[in-house]
Amino acid sequence: MLAQRVGVAALRQGATKPFFAQNIPKAALAAGISTSSPLRSAWNRITGCTLSATMYGFSLAYLAAPLVGLHLESASIASFAAGLPLAIKGGIKFTLGFPFVYHAISGFKHLLYDAGKGFAKTTIIQADKYIWAASFLGAIGLVAFL
Repeated sequence: MLAQRVGVAALRQGATKPFFAQNIPKAALAAGISTSSPLRSAWNRITGCTLSATMYGFSLAYLAAPLVGLHLESASIASFAAGLPLAIKGGIKFTLGFPFVYHAISGFKHLLYDAGKGFAKTTIIQADKYIWAASFLGAIGLVAFL
């Protein structure tokens, strides 16, 4: 009975000064919060959703094609693409390639963050510029070589 009272008293003392509350002033603010722009996260999500919507949309269309009479076989798509003007083909490739490249590079950046690398303010700001530049160059490379 006495042990129970001691335990309850210790719990009451601990409740008045919880562990996390006493350590809040000592906690460091995450480096990304002060330098983070909501646009960085938004663009990563937008490109990811674009990739997902494109994949699911085409997959569902491919599944439903025989039922509704569409021809989405590889030969039909290749002959359709061959008939398009070069500028239209390039625009379609860039539109599909940019989200892929941006999301892939940004995903690699997040893997580096998970490893604890690159949390300096200057590194975060520079990484954002490099990601945009590499994404545009990568998408242009996909247009040129695919």
